[in-house]
Amino acid sequence: MLNLDDLDDDQRVAATAPRGPVCILAGAGTGKTRTITYRIAHLIESGFVSPNRVLAVTFTSRAAGEMRHRLGLMGVGGVQARTFHAAARRQLSYFWPQIAGDLPWRMLDNKFPLVGRAARSVSVDSSKENVRDLLGEIEWAKASLVTPDQYVERVTGSDRTPPVPPEKVAEVYRRYENGKTTGEGMLLDFDDLLLHVAGALENAPAVAEEFRAQYRTFVVDEYQDVTPLQQRVLDAWLGERDDLTVVGDANQTIYSFTGATPDHLLNFSRTYENATVVKLQRDYRSTPQITDLANTVIGRAQGRVAGTRLELQGMRPPGPEPQFHSYDDEPTEAREVAGKILTLLNQGVPASEIAVLYRINAQSQVFEQALADAGIVYQVRGGEGFYNRPEIRQAITELVRASQRDDLPDDPVRVTRAALAPLGLTPTEPEGAQARERWQSLNALVDLVEELVRATPGLDLPGVLRALRQRADAKHPPTMEGVTLASLHAAKGLEWDAVFLVGLVENTLPISHAIKAGDHQIEEERRLFYVGITRAREHLYCSWSLARQEGGRKTRQRTRFLDGIAPELDVAKGPPRTVRPKRCRVCGHPLDTPAEKVLGRHEDCPSGADEEVFETLRAWRGEVAREANVPAYIVFSDATLMAIAEALPGDESELLDVSGVGPVKVERYGAGLLEALSNFR
Repeated sequence: MLNLDDLDDDQRVAATAPRGPVCILAGAGTGKTRTITYRIAHLIESGFVSPNRVLAVTFTSRAAGEMRHRLGLMGVGGVQARTFHAAARRQLSYFWPQIAGDLPWRMLDNKFPLVGRAARSVSVDSSKENVRDLLGEIEWAKASLVTPDQYVERVTGSDRTPPVPPEKVAEVYRRYENGKTTGEGMLLDFDDLLLHVAGALENAPAVAEEFRAQYRTFVVDEYQDVTPLQQRVLDAWLGERDDLTVVGDANQTIYSFTGATPDHLLNFSRTYENATVVKLQRDYRSTPQITDLANTVIGRAQGRVAGTRLELQGMRPPGPEPQFHSYDDEPTEAREVAGKILTLLNQGVPASEIAVLYRINAQSQVFEQALADAGIVYQVRGGEGFYNRPEIRQAITELVRASQRDDLPDDPVRVTRAALAPLGLTPTEPEGAQARERWQSLNALVDLVEELVRATPGLDLPGVLRALRQRADAKHPPTMEGVTLASLHAAKGLEWDAVFLVGLVENTLPISHAIKAGDHQIEEERRLFYVGITRAREHLYCSWSLARQEGGRKTRQRTRFLDGIAPELDVAKGPPRTVRPKRCRVCGHPLDTPAEKVLGRHEDCPSGADEEVFETLRAWRGEVAREANVPAYIVFSDATLMAIAEALPGDESELLDVSGVGPVKVERYGAGLLEALSNFR
């Protein structure tokens, strides 16, 4: 028996709404998946529909699997929960003989060679980045129901920036489509699956009748992200019926560059005049402090999306206020973030519950390095680690070749720029999305080389390459126990206890090409920031730096999205920081790394700790970690163990005085640790 008492009042209204059109406006963390699975179960239990007559559509296979799993736990089996493309492929395979006879077809799993061939045939640059950008334009056009003949007109005057003149894109698009017809039959890409399913239902009455006899009730998740093509398929599935439940949040529309539009969500009550519209605003994910910030940020949105704004209500117990930090430069920002992560780890926050989120993948390099230097295991989500990116591997290969020249110049930075120019390092940032991402990675590598040369005067190119190899090798293997590094787009749908939103400066968030495009794209960047904020459950840190490199000119400006929200921080005065010794207690010079700040001294300054004490603590930590089945650093980092060995605390209050030891760690490990130390005091 379905227990509707598990739902809050608004969720219950949505789950038990009469059969027919229902629109659930669900804010971040408000339990939308729970609500729609209960709605499906309620319709089935009430006898309105049979399980095998329900088709639930999601945007990822993971979400579809989660929905099936939850329905299974509720004793509901037989519901079809699939992505749009998976559902269309299954349907097309069944109906193909009725619409195309014995004409064979197969999936085009790799569109790249066909687009590259079409580009070369019209004398368009066929580099990998340009072909990817052309492919992105073709996918956008098909998702937006734009044909090759319509492309130029639709793009002209829009906020899209094609990688080549629109006429050339249109011709590449046309030749790509023509190239999918071969003597052996038809090649279909994923968009073709949707186009053919819609066409079959629209033009073949027998096909439509059979399909609509099978499926009676439809549920669409993340409805703000549907494209015109997906909406056409949905309309074809429904026919004249209106047994449709959609769930979405216009404030989380961040994929318009793929053709997604919130218009269908915003127009739902106009499309279906008898629709039930329910708002879910109780956020069970985040504290009130985080939802207050999210509401304030999105409350300044402009345009039509802002008209259906949801006001999140944080349902978790009150937590710490979001923190805002301004730093002189990116390396300092990264080191301080690593230090704060060490503090969270020592307070008992699992590494897997911490994320560092940024706008573009090129920003990850400096944070990867800082985390590796601090001994913090991390994983890069939605992309490869900086040194594993194809363009960076290729760039380092070119630098190795350059280093073998007999007439090698003395300036490694100049050599690096020259070697990377043929790979895409142009003087200014290019327009195409793929070329731009490659440029950003190469530019980050040049900045890193400049940093290495500045830190070690006289360093030559072979020395730079050795330093780069050491940095690449310093990365810990990816593991699910690690801190997550991800772009804001890759973080959509995920959540963590602690989130660091970094690099919050103009021309990065909002991104420079969005500023050029105008208000529409800037508002999407605001929504992307909002998505980042709402990933956090309890701890939220927002930071930015005024210069790219240490000692660089402080010309950056904090993102406009924090104007009037975050305090005006003067770097000279310093933002609020965790209290740690800033100078070495042995030599008195400034401390640099997070590990040194925990120790209170430079790692090469005399410790004063008995080596036997430290090894005893390491053995104790290893045993505790094995019993808990966690990596050793989750218990205490090496730096914290050394600080404990030097302090030799005699009770829990003295243990709390050690930098990097928090109340949670004392409660969890204090008694055992003090016992391990008892023979040395």
